[in-house]
Amino acid sequence: MNKIFSIVLGLMYMLLLPAGNISAMEPAAVLQQVDNNMQPGTYEMYRKLINIEPDGQKKEFVLYTVKKGQDKMVALFISPASEKGRSTLRLGENMWLYIPNVGKPIRITSLQSVIGGIFNNSDILRLDFSAEYDAIEMTEQGNHYLLDLKAKNNSVAYDSLKMTVDTRTLLPVNIECYAASGMLIKTLHYSKIKDFGGGVVRPSMMETDSPLHKGYKSVMLFAKITERELADEVFSLNFLSRIDELR
Repeated sequence: MNKIFSIVLGLMYMLLLPAGNISAMEPAAVLQQVDNNMQPGTYEMYRKLINIEPDGQKKEFVLYTVKKGQDKMVALFISPASEKGRSTLRLGENMWLYIPNVGKPIRITSLQSVIGGIFNNSDILRLDFSAEYDAIEMTEQGNHYLLDLKAKNNSVAYDSLKMTVDTRTLLPVNIECYAASGMLIKTLHYSKIKDFGGGVVRPSMMETDSPLHKGYKSVMLFAKITERELADEVFSLNFLSRIDELR
Protein backbone atom coordinates (compact mmCIF):
# COMPACT_ATOMS: atom_id res chain seq x y z
CA MET A 1 0.00 0.00 0.00
CA ASN A 2 2.84 2.40 0.85
CA LYS A 3 4.48 1.60 -2.49
CA ILE A 4 1.29 2.41 -4.44
CA PHE A 5 0.84 5.64 -2.47
CA SER A 6 4.41 6.81 -3.19
CA ILE A 7 4.00 6.09 -6.93
CA VAL A 8 0.71 8.02 -7.14
CA LEU A 9 2.12 10.90 -5.09
CA GLY A 10 5.17 11.15 -7.33
CA LEU A 11 3.05 11.26 -10.49
CA MET A 12 0.74 13.91 -9.00
CA TYR A 13 3.75 16.00 -8.02
CA MET A 14 5.09 15.91 -11.59
CA LEU A 15 1.73 16.99 -12.98
CA LEU A 16 1.61 19.97 -10.60
CA LEU A 17 5.07 21.23 -11.54
CA PRO A 18 5.30 24.30 -13.79
CA ALA A 19 5.81 23.29 -17.43
CA GLY A 20 9.37 24.62 -17.48
CA ASN A 21 10.40 22.39 -14.56
CA ILE A 22 8.84 19.10 -15.65
CA SER A 23 11.61 18.16 -18.08
CA ALA A 24 14.24 18.94 -15.45
CA MET A 25 12.55 16.53 -13.02
CA GLU A 26 11.94 13.72 -15.50
CA PRO A 27 15.26 11.81 -15.30
CA ALA A 28 15.14 11.48 -11.50
CA ALA A 29 11.42 10.68 -11.54
CA VAL A 30 11.87 7.96 -14.17
CA LEU A 31 14.78 6.42 -12.26
CA GLN A 32 12.74 6.40 -9.04
CA GLN A 33 9.85 4.74 -10.85
CA VAL A 34 12.21 2.06 -12.21
CA ASP A 35 13.25 1.29 -8.63
CA ASN A 36 9.63 1.20 -7.46
CA ASN A 37 8.69 -1.20 -10.25
CA MET A 38 11.62 -3.57 -9.71
CA GLN A 39 10.92 -4.46 -6.07
CA PRO A 40 9.01 -3.52 -2.90
CA GLY A 41 10.82 -1.44 -0.30
CA THR A 42 11.25 -4.43 2.02
CA TYR A 43 11.16 -8.00 0.69
CA GLU A 44 12.48 -11.56 0.55
CA MET A 45 13.66 -13.14 -2.69
CA TYR A 46 15.03 -16.37 -4.18
CA ARG A 47 17.54 -16.25 -7.04
CA LYS A 48 19.70 -18.59 -9.08
CA LEU A 49 23.04 -17.27 -10.34
CA ILE A 50 24.75 -19.12 -13.18
CA ASN A 51 28.31 -18.60 -14.39
CA ILE A 52 28.89 -19.90 -17.94
CA GLU A 53 32.41 -20.42 -19.27
CA PRO A 54 33.46 -20.28 -22.96
CA ASP A 55 33.49 -24.10 -23.19
CA GLY A 56 29.89 -24.25 -21.93
CA GLN A 57 30.66 -25.39 -18.39
CA LYS A 58 28.30 -23.95 -15.78
CA LYS A 59 28.43 -23.30 -12.06
CA GLU A 60 25.15 -22.53 -10.31
CA PHE A 61 24.34 -20.87 -7.00
CA VAL A 62 20.97 -20.48 -5.27
CA LEU A 63 20.56 -17.53 -2.91
CA TYR A 64 17.89 -16.52 -0.43
CA THR A 65 17.90 -12.73 -0.07
CA VAL A 66 16.22 -10.18 2.18
CA LYS A 67 16.32 -6.39 1.75
CA LYS A 68 15.03 -3.49 3.82
CA GLY A 69 14.87 0.12 2.67
CA GLN A 70 17.57 1.50 0.42
CA ASP A 71 20.67 0.43 2.33
CA LYS A 72 20.24 -3.00 3.96
CA MET A 73 20.57 -6.39 2.24
CA VAL A 74 21.58 -9.95 3.19
CA ALA A 75 22.07 -12.91 0.85
CA LEU A 76 22.33 -16.51 2.07
CA PHE A 77 23.80 -19.33 -0.06
CA ILE A 78 21.48 -22.35 -0.19
CA SER A 79 23.46 -24.30 -2.79
CA PRO A 80 25.84 -25.73 -3.92
CA ALA A 81 26.73 -27.76 -0.84
CA SER A 82 30.24 -26.30 -0.82
CA GLU A 83 28.80 -22.80 -0.31
CA LYS A 84 25.76 -23.62 1.86
CA GLY A 85 25.52 -21.48 4.97
CA ARG A 86 27.67 -18.65 3.68
CA SER A 87 26.03 -15.24 3.80
CA THR A 88 26.81 -11.70 2.76
CA LEU A 89 25.66 -8.47 4.38
CA ARG A 90 25.47 -5.00 2.86
CA LEU A 91 24.88 -1.89 4.94
CA GLY A 92 25.13 1.13 2.68
CA GLU A 93 28.62 1.12 1.20
CA ASN A 94 29.94 -1.59 3.56
CA MET A 95 29.91 -5.34 2.83
CA TRP A 96 30.86 -8.49 4.75
CA LEU A 97 31.11 -12.22 4.01
CA TYR A 98 30.28 -14.78 6.70
CA ILE A 99 31.72 -18.29 6.35
CA PRO A 100 30.58 -20.93 8.90
CA ASN A 101 33.32 -22.14 11.24
CA VAL A 102 35.76 -19.43 10.12
CA GLY A 103 35.09 -16.90 12.85
CA LYS A 104 34.05 -13.30 12.50
CA PRO A 105 32.72 -11.94 9.16
CA ILE A 106 35.27 -10.76 6.59
CA ARG A 107 35.10 -7.33 4.96
CA ILE A 108 34.65 -7.47 1.17
CA THR A 109 34.45 -4.80 -1.53
CA SER A 110 31.86 -4.03 -4.19
CA LEU A 111 34.20 -4.94 -7.07
CA GLN A 112 35.16 -8.34 -5.65
CA SER A 113 32.97 -11.38 -6.30
CA VAL A 114 31.99 -14.07 -3.82
CA ILE A 115 30.93 -16.36 -6.69
CA GLY A 116 33.45 -15.55 -9.44
CA GLY A 117 32.21 -14.96 -12.98
CA ILE A 118 31.10 -11.54 -14.22
CA PHE A 119 28.81 -10.66 -11.31
CA ASN A 120 30.59 -8.66 -8.64
CA ASN A 121 29.39 -8.13 -5.07
CA SER A 122 27.64 -4.92 -6.05
CA ASP A 123 25.56 -6.82 -8.63
CA ILE A 124 24.70 -9.55 -6.12
CA LEU A 125 23.86 -7.11 -3.31
CA ARG A 126 22.20 -4.51 -5.54
CA LEU A 127 20.64 -1.51 -3.81
CA ASP A 128 18.11 0.78 -5.50
CA PHE A 129 19.70 2.55 -8.45
CA SER A 130 18.51 5.92 -7.12
CA ALA A 131 20.36 5.24 -3.85
CA GLU A 132 23.71 5.07 -5.63
CA TYR A 133 23.28 7.16 -8.78
CA ASP A 134 22.01 10.56 -9.86
CA ALA A 135 20.07 10.75 -13.11
CA ILE A 136 21.80 13.59 -14.92
CA GLU A 137 20.28 13.41 -18.39
CA MET A 138 17.54 11.65 -20.33
CA THR A 139 16.63 11.39 -24.00
CA GLU A 140 13.75 9.56 -25.65
CA GLN A 141 14.28 7.26 -28.63
CA GLY A 142 11.22 5.47 -29.92
CA ASN A 143 9.83 3.27 -27.16
CA HIS A 144 12.77 3.84 -24.82
CA TYR A 145 14.16 6.40 -22.43
CA LEU A 146 17.96 6.59 -22.40
CA LEU A 147 19.11 7.60 -18.90
CA ASP A 148 22.64 8.78 -18.10
CA LEU A 149 23.43 8.02 -14.45
CA LYS A 150 26.40 9.24 -12.43
CA ALA A 151 27.66 7.64 -9.21
CA LYS A 152 27.00 9.73 -6.11
CA ASN A 153 30.44 8.93 -4.66
CA ASN A 154 33.65 7.01 -5.38
CA SER A 155 32.61 3.93 -3.40
CA VAL A 156 30.02 2.89 -6.03
CA ALA A 157 31.12 -0.03 -8.21
CA TYR A 158 30.55 1.77 -11.52
CA ASP A 159 31.31 5.42 -12.16
CA SER A 160 28.41 5.80 -14.59
CA LEU A 161 25.55 3.85 -16.14
CA LYS A 162 23.66 4.19 -19.40
CA MET A 163 20.22 2.72 -18.73
CA THR A 164 17.70 1.91 -21.46
CA VAL A 165 14.16 1.96 -20.03
CA ASP A 166 10.93 0.82 -21.68
CA THR A 167 8.66 3.90 -21.84
CA ARG A 168 5.50 1.84 -21.35
CA THR A 169 6.49 -0.37 -18.41
CA LEU A 170 9.25 1.85 -16.93
CA LEU A 171 11.43 -1.23 -16.53
CA PRO A 172 15.10 -1.51 -17.54
CA VAL A 173 15.97 -3.25 -20.81
CA ASN A 174 19.76 -2.83 -20.88
CA ILE A 175 22.30 -1.16 -18.61
CA GLU A 176 25.85 -0.36 -19.71
CA CYS A 177 28.29 -0.03 -16.79
CA TYR A 178 31.34 2.22 -17.16
CA ALA A 179 34.53 2.93 -15.23
CA ALA A 180 35.67 6.50 -14.52
CA SER A 181 38.00 6.24 -17.54
CA GLY A 182 34.99 5.73 -19.79
CA MET A 183 35.77 2.05 -20.37
CA LEU A 184 32.77 -0.26 -20.69
CA ILE A 185 33.00 -2.85 -17.88
CA LYS A 186 29.88 -4.89 -18.57
CA THR A 187 26.35 -4.77 -19.97
CA LEU A 188 23.27 -6.04 -18.12
CA HIS A 189 20.37 -7.38 -20.21
CA TYR A 190 16.90 -7.71 -18.63
CA SER A 191 14.20 -10.00 -20.07
CA LYS A 192 11.27 -12.36 -19.40
CA ILE A 193 8.77 -10.08 -17.64
CA LYS A 194 6.93 -11.98 -14.89
CA ASP A 195 4.12 -11.19 -12.45
CA PHE A 196 5.53 -12.03 -9.00
CA GLY A 197 2.31 -11.02 -7.24
CA GLY A 198 1.73 -8.14 -4.85
CA GLY A 199 1.96 -5.63 -7.69
CA VAL A 200 5.52 -6.64 -8.65
CA VAL A 201 5.74 -7.16 -12.43
CA ARG A 202 9.35 -7.07 -13.59
CA PRO A 203 12.06 -8.97 -15.50
CA SER A 204 12.74 -12.45 -14.13
CA MET A 205 16.09 -12.79 -15.93
CA MET A 206 19.23 -10.66 -15.99
CA GLU A 207 22.16 -11.65 -18.19
CA THR A 208 25.52 -9.94 -18.29
CA ASP A 209 28.49 -10.02 -20.62
CA SER A 210 31.73 -8.09 -20.54
CA PRO A 211 34.39 -7.07 -23.07
CA LEU A 212 36.89 -7.78 -20.27
CA HIS A 213 35.76 -11.43 -20.05
CA LYS A 214 35.18 -12.47 -23.64
CA GLY A 215 33.29 -15.72 -24.02
CA TYR A 216 32.10 -15.69 -20.42
CA LYS A 217 28.51 -14.98 -19.36
CA SER A 218 26.61 -14.75 -16.08
CA VAL A 219 22.86 -15.10 -15.60
CA MET A 220 20.60 -14.20 -12.67
CA LEU A 221 17.14 -15.84 -12.50
CA PHE A 222 14.53 -14.47 -10.10
CA ALA A 223 12.08 -17.10 -8.79
CA LYS A 224 10.28 -15.26 -5.99
CA ILE A 225 9.99 -11.68 -4.76
CA THR A 226 7.61 -11.17 -1.84
CA GLU A 227 7.05 -8.13 0.35
CA ARG A 228 7.93 -8.90 3.96
CA GLU A 229 8.44 -6.91 7.14
CA LEU A 230 11.91 -7.44 8.62
CA ALA A 231 13.49 -6.32 11.88
CA ASP A 232 16.66 -4.22 11.77
CA GLU A 233 18.35 -6.96 13.81
CA VAL A 234 18.35 -9.18 10.70
CA PHE A 235 20.81 -6.80 9.04
CA SER A 236 23.62 -7.08 11.56
CA LEU A 237 26.91 -8.99 11.80
CA ASN A 238 25.61 -10.97 14.77
CA PHE A 239 22.62 -12.29 12.79
CA LEU A 240 24.57 -13.54 9.75
CA SER A 241 24.83 -17.06 11.16
CA ARG A 242 21.03 -17.18 11.67
CA ILE A 243 19.69 -15.98 8.32
CA ASP A 244 18.39 -19.46 7.47
CA GLU A 245 15.90 -19.10 10.36
CA LEU A 246 13.96 -16.60 8.21
CA ARG A 247 13.09 -19.16 5.55
